[in-house]
Amino acid sequence: MNILSLQKSLSAAWRWLGGVAGKKTQRSFRARWIIQAAMAASCVWIGIAFARFYGAARAGNLPLPERPPGVEGFLPIGGVIGLFDWVAGGTLNRIHPAATILVLIALVTAFLLRKSFCSWICPVGFLSELLAHTGRRIFGRNFWPWLWADRLLRGVKYLLMLFFLQSIVAMGSFGLRAFLEGPYNRMADVHMGLFFSRLSLTAGVVLLVLVVGSTLVKGFWCRYFCPYGALLGLISWLSPTRVVRDPKSCIDCGLCDRACMARLPVSTRGQVLDPECTGCMDCVAVCPVGEALQMRTGRKRLSGRTLAIAVLFVFLLGYFGARSAGMWKNSLSDLEYLRGVEQIDSGAYSHPGR
Repeated sequence: MNILSLQKSLSAAWRWLGGVAGKKTQRSFRARWIIQAAMAASCVWIGIAFARFYGAARAGNLPLPERPPGVEGFLPIGGVIGLFDWVAGGTLNRIHPAATILVLIALVTAFLLRKSFCSWICPVGFLSELLAHTGRRIFGRNFWPWLWADRLLRGVKYLLMLFFLQSIVAMGSFGLRAFLEGPYNRMADVHMGLFFSRLSLTAGVVLLVLVVGSTLVKGFWCRYFCPYGALLGLISWLSPTRVVRDPKSCIDCGLCDRACMARLPVSTRGQVLDPECTGCMDCVAVCPVGEALQMRTGRKRLSGRTLAIAVLFVFLLGYFGARSAGMWKNSLSDLEYLRGVEQIDSGAYSHPGR
């Protein structure tokens, strides 16, 4: 292949990446699906690697295989506690630092690029969208609760967010550090793994309800129950990035309203500032008039491809920055994990609230 052919192939691939896929009312930018799928695949790899690590620890095989620090992404509450402790004490706690770094990345992303962490990075958001797509294939559509019920349910995630934040603040700086250094948090990743491998009947029923709900209602978990998303939504209010509608170009087709996973009336807004907006850009993807809807940061227009690059840049900058600064891997030794796994069911590693 000569240089000219290579340039044409790369140019075609670049255009394809910036395009959209899906039916007329359910289009999304290809770049978003690719990033979401890649992040979900990385989480599967992390889960497999952590299972291998846990299995070796349980068998007492030293040295243990490398523990994937990314598993701490499944410890968001611990990450928020770590961030509060970091602010209060001035130093990053080294028990599960990656959890705190990932929370910080999500907050920075929300401030700069709205809740795009939810719609471009989060594997739970990706799974939720796949379930909603499955629901449309089965039933021909997704369903919505009555408007009054929808409004009430949307408040649940904010109540959960306030509960967790109030509980964290009430701990005080001493309590935060005591929790982070305590035996339960030291083995929090192991507890998290055992939650799924030893799934209780109650937890199984809750997960089944969430799966069925997400199949019927688009964004069921994210829209109604995710306290993490509620926090990111409030931060996104400060973001300079937003969907902007040009009333002169708009043809009032209503496709943007139908595509919006947050159920926002995009077609009647000059700018979409609502904290429910996930920055997915699906409304822009379905718009038949190129100038009617745009994602903008200040006066700069962002294409789906540009937003994809921006989201990845923030995520990778935080990831590689933390790794290079020695703020990614935890400080627990193989021997401590060996002892912790051996005694995980004893009272020594139970939650301090029990």
